[in-house]
Amino acid sequence: MSDAVTTEEKTPGRLGRIYQGRTSVDFVGRKRTWFTVSLVVIVLGLGSLGIRGFNLGIDFKGGSSWEVQSTHTSISAITSAATKAGLKVPTVEKLGSQTYQVTADINSLSSVAQNALTDKVVNAMAKAAGVQSYQVSTSTVGPTWGGQITNRALEALIVFFIAVVAYISIRFEPKMAIAAFIAMVHDLLVTIGVYSLFGFQITPDTVIAILTILGYSLYDTVVVFDRVRDNAGGILKSGDLSYGEMVNLSMNQTLARSINTSLVAILPVLAVLLVGADILGATTLQNYGLALFVGLMSGAYSSIFIASPLLAWMKEREPRFREMAERARLRGDQRALTPAAAALLSGDGAQRLARSAASTGTLSRTAPGTLSRGTIQARARKQKRR
Repeated sequence: MSDAVTTEEKTPGRLGRIYQGRTSVDFVGRKRTWFTVSLVVIVLGLGSLGIRGFNLGIDFKGGSSWEVQSTHTSISAITSAATKAGLKVPTVEKLGSQTYQVTADINSLSSVAQNALTDKVVNAMAKAAGVQSYQVSTSTVGPTWGGQITNRALEALIVFFIAVVAYISIRFEPKMAIAAFIAMVHDLLVTIGVYSLFGFQITPDTVIAILTILGYSLYDTVVVFDRVRDNAGGILKSGDLSYGEMVNLSMNQTLARSINTSLVAILPVLAVLLVGADILGATTLQNYGLALFVGLMSGAYSSIFIASPLLAWMKEREPRFREMAERARLRGDQRALTPAAAALLSGDGAQRLARSAASTGTLSRTAPGTLSRGTIQARARKQKRR
């Protein structure tokens, strides 16, 4: 009887293979590709940051803000009105579908001069927008308050990083903490780079959203690391897989969960951006939703393509795992293990598989890249002896 496996049913599509545990994607082997993509995005963002800087909201840099809702005006008309009212180099932005915001720093003026200029800008914007003066909202933030907000945001970020590294070091191991930390820094750099490249305004809502997405990225990374730890204490001890192959298996085992988690998180954020901010005009949600969307996309990417491949690279530099990788390299006919095949190799599944293989001499194909019948039988016998 040939060792080749036979196909008993129609091969499922790509998504079907993911949800049936039939994937054997080589995440670790392509780590240079993933790292290069991230490096290009980060370098572009940092380059923009060095040249253009951030578009900071008045909560960070201080100043005054005027907002008006209108469907009968434009950015150029609002800019002209604000300039004629006495503002020097005002920043005018359109928030959502019909909200216009003007910001300028007038803190150097006396209180009387500030009040007079504020009234002039209100009247000018109301006239340009075709609304009443009371429909123009104003707010003022002093430079001291803006500095305090910035310092508090940095302190919150530092405390978060320290807590995360400490927790993962204790709960898992230091190298996992390093990989998770680098993945979170990756998400932070990508997010701030995108904000600088496209000139999106940074507000306190943005900071809250960034802390939220770092927590999401950490959660998704910990899910994969938890499976890596379980497999390291189980299937890795057989000696038939290298650490990198075991990490690949762990990532394929959690791939469906990662995709579901990302979609469940990203779709509502898209609804907030497209429906809430643009269509319904809820502009207060825009800054928060935008940061969430960018960060969630980056977090979903980093938990799969950065954290785990980086962990495998660090671990395979250890002598014992280097030897395992060398043995795996010498096995020319060895192919990747799918989640479905791994399930059959654990516990009672190994015994059932051994009996089935012995009685029928054939195996149903679980996925492209599944181990050969002889290899699975050998592993099943080894599991049974334990």
